[in-house]
Amino acid sequence: MYPSLNKFITELDQEISEERKVLLQVLIDYVQKRKDTAEPIKLNFICTHNSRRSHLCQVWAKTMAAYFGVRYIKSYSGGTDETAVYHKIAETLINQGFEIQKLGNGTNATYKLSFDSDSCPMTLFSKKYDDSYNPKQGYAAVMTCNDADQNCPIIFGEQRISLPFIDPKVSDGTERQAEVYAERSTQIASEMKYVFSQIK
Repeated sequence: MYPSLNKFITELDQEISEERKVLLQVLIDYVQKRKDTAEPIKLNFICTHNSRRSHLCQVWAKTMAAYFGVRYIKSYSGGTDETAVYHKIAETLINQGFEIQKLGNGTNATYKLSFDSDSCPMTLFSKKYDDSYNPKQGYAAVMTCNDADQNCPIIFGEQRISLPFIDPKVSDGTERQAEVYAERSTQIASEMKYVFSQIK
C-alpha cells in the first residue's frame, strides 16, 4: 500500500450510524459467506451513470479488502447508462493517495488505478452493468443510488444489495465541489473499511 494511502486509511475514524450499519451488514454477510465457502467474491457496484459513486465503491472495496488481507475479491462497477468517469473522481482519489493513469482522451476515457506497486491496477471506465467486462453470474449487485435501484426491477447476480449514497454531483459548479467529493469518497472509504474489518 502506498504510504500516503496507508496513512489515509489508518487515520479514517468517521463514525458510521446504526442505520448504515444495518445496510452494510447485508454486504458483510455476503462477503463472509463467500469467503467461508472458498468461492470468489465478486461485487458489482451499480449506479445510474457509472460515473461517480459506483467507481468510488469499486475502488474502495478492492482497496479495503487488500488492506485487511481478504483475498479473492473482484470488484466491478456499472450503470443503467454508459457515460464517463467524472474527472473529479480521479482527482479526489489521487489526493487520497492512489496513483492513476488516464489512457486516451475520448469521451469515455479509461483509467488505470493502483493502491500499491505490486498489485495489478484496477481498470475504471463507464459501462452498463451487463457489459462484457463485468461478471455474468456468481456476484452481488450492490446498488449505490436509489435511482438505479428503482429503475432496475430485475435481480442481478445471485444477490441484490441496496447501499445508496448521496451523489456528489450536487456540488458540481460550486465552491464546495472539491470538499463534497472528498467527503463522499471518505464516507465510502470508511464504510468499506468497516465492512472488510468485520470479515473473519
